Amino acid sequence: MAGAIIESMSTKKLFFLVLFILVFQVLSILVGALIAPCPTSAIRYLATKCINRHRAHVWLVPWGSNQCQQIHSFDEPLAKTLDANDIVFAVHIPLPNKEMSPWFQYMLAVLQFDIAFKMINQIEDDVIVTIDAGLAYRDDLVSEWTTKFHSVEQRPLRCTFEVPKIYENEGRFYHCDPLPFMELGSVAHKYFLINIRLPVNDTVNVGIGEIKDIHIVGIHQNGGFTKVWISMKTVFSPWIFIATAWYWHRISLMARQPVLLEKVIFALGISMMFLNVPVEWLSLGFEWTWMLLLEDVQQGVFYSTLFCFWIIFCGEHLMDQSQRNRLSAYWWQVGLVVFSSSVLLIFDLSERGVHLTNPFYSVWASEFGTNLVITFIIVAGIAACLYFLSLCCMVLCVFRNIGGKIQQLPAMPEARKLHYKGIIFRFKFLMLVTLACAAMTVIFFILTQVSEGHWHWGDYTLQVHSAFLTGIYGMWNLYVFTIIFLYAPSHKHYRNKPGDSRQTDPLKKPESQDTQLTCGEQGPTETYRIMGKVVVE
Repeated sequence: MAGAIIESMSTKKLFFLVLFILVFQVLSILVGALIAPCPTSAIRYLATKCINRHRAHVWLVPWGSNQCQQIHSFDEPLAKTLDANDIVFAVHIPLPNKEMSPWFQYMLAVLQFDIAFKMINQIEDDVIVTIDAGLAYRDDLVSEWTTKFHSVEQRPLRCTFEVPKIYENEGRFYHCDPLPFMELGSVAHKYFLINIRLPVNDTVNVGIGEIKDIHIVGIHQNGGFTKVWISMKTVFSPWIFIATAWYWHRISLMARQPVLLEKVIFALGISMMFLNVPVEWLSLGFEWTWMLLLEDVQQGVFYSTLFCFWIIFCGEHLMDQSQRNRLSAYWWQVGLVVFSSSVLLIFDLSERGVHLTNPFYSVWASEFGTNLVITFIIVAGIAACLYFLSLCCMVLCVFRNIGGKIQQLPAMPEARKLHYKGIIFRFKFLMLVTLACAAMTVIFFILTQVSEGHWHWGDYTLQVHSAFLTGIYGMWNLYVFTIIFLYAPSHKHYRNKPGDSRQTDPLKKPESQDTQLTCGEQGPTETYRIMGKVVVE
């Protein structure tokens, strides 16, 4: 019988395969560190205070040929004659002499209020600010603005005043938390215009203090990083597709039915293919606002499949032969992964799903929504911790079981011992690579949190965040390719040399007739078969 490639491949070829994988892993990191720019850019805009005495629903532009009548400060004499409802805060995105581009992929906006302290107009506790927001677009500097979205939203205003609230400190500013304002899943137009009104009456926007200015921080993905990211997906997508198709073709040529482990490896390849589909190429020509949601679903499907694969991969090397090849044997581990993924999907749909029709919506806008999201995140985190504890225990049990099986095997010639030692060494090495991949993900994440985003090294700038994203993406593609390739059925068969009765296949016939290793159902590898706990005397 032909085993898996991981067992039949020569050590020399295996060494070159490992070297090939390492070279591509290093290249993935260097592409992000040296070629790609920082993944995102944040630009701060100061809202222009436009006057709208008639309170008409027209678009007010902060600069250009049709700029609005404006004031620079609320302390000006003209401002004293205005009502709060006469003021519209206008922001043009991008800055003058710049253009937005579909290569930016998405755009986020965050509000920051400058609120001065006044003894007679202080910020009340647990106050809610009501925002009348509108978004318009155009693709040249002379066309009329086209309305895209309009909504009235509420945000909790959380501010602190770090000095005593006395008359001597009037005019100092509160320290206010940024407010989530807008999320666009597509940047299909060159120019955007935001108009913000803060309507005031007896019950609305009361107790929000004296607002002096409004800042908007616009965040978008850098076009250069998008080009690098799409290029990597374009390279990996056909690679993984061909590898997965080749793997299943090898499986289909076997006389037996595929076992659970082989099916899960095939599912892992399909999930990687789904993640690799470079849909971003089409998003450059179409206004697909659901791209962020699609990317989250792609990542969720892949990571859920990967976590299930790890559990089944370890479990199939632990269970008795009678318990193997049944997905129901992993009901609670797989259920835990599915439950966690479902919680995160609900969280994603609760915000990004609504953004398809209202980009100003935020699940964090209410106390209930905030508590609900935090609860979802905590529950998903607890489930993830239980999963990793279970995985670590299973890996330890697999290593311990391997050692026990070696002791239980009957006496055998030296050549057969070396054969089994080589098989088990390769299996242990693959398990350690799996744990190393997970550890590298955590380490890179921590590094990106404590670093400033880039390091300077001589004449080069290393983009740590970009290197993290491209490195991890490359690592998982290479890991999935390695699993698919090494666990594909080999075309090699063990044969006896003519005239040499001592060269009997050691995998099929033990040295002693008193003891016999029975393999039960056939599996993908020799390690899989000998771990079945079915040594019969």
